Amino acid sequence: MKILKKLGDQELIQAYVSGDERALQVLLERHKSKIFTSIYLQVKDDFLAEDIFQETFIKVINTLQAGRYNDEGKFLPWVMRIAHNMVIDHFRKEKRAPSVVSNDGFDIFEVLQFSDDNAESKLVKDQRDVDLKKLIQLLPDDQKEVLIMRHFCDMSFKDIADVTEVSINTALGRMRYALSNLRKMIEDHQMILQTG
Repeated sequence: MKILKKLGDQELIQAYVSGDERALQVLLERHKSKIFTSIYLQVKDDFLAEDIFQETFIKVINTLQAGRYNDEGKFLPWVMRIAHNMVIDHFRKEKRAPSVVSNDGFDIFEVLQFSDDNAESKLVKDQRDVDLKKLIQLLPDDQKEVLIMRHFCDMSFKDIADVTEVSINTALGRMRYALSNLRKMIEDHQMILQTG
């Protein structure tokens, strides 16, 4: 198992296709956090996110076993794209549009970080996170999605572009607009707090 963990994604896929079930387990452990978080941020429900995550990996396994995987070196973006499509399918069935939200621990700007040394600073941080979450909800969906994928899921702009099926420049532009809009809202929000 230790040897498998040192292999790259493409090598693990080849090992799995050749019959080594443990290779899939290593791939799953390596990427579960990012994939699950991405799903959860869109559906906002642990149980539903787990169901969609499992459905995503059933589709991944079926595709690998059928020999239809051909995105060499792009395993994570490929799985994220499948997961994203599964979420969209779920919402189509539910006949409501998906919205991407952050959880209470979401943090964008390092300058806004507070130390958790005492209860007071934790309360301030928690309140700031709640306020920030509300402001993020006001962003257009495409900006919200890129912002969360980049800062919360720690995805590269190339991966974000692959998952959302846009160019890297479009993903970068959406991020720029998201941060610009968020900064304006934070400034307006603080002005309201100071004058209110």
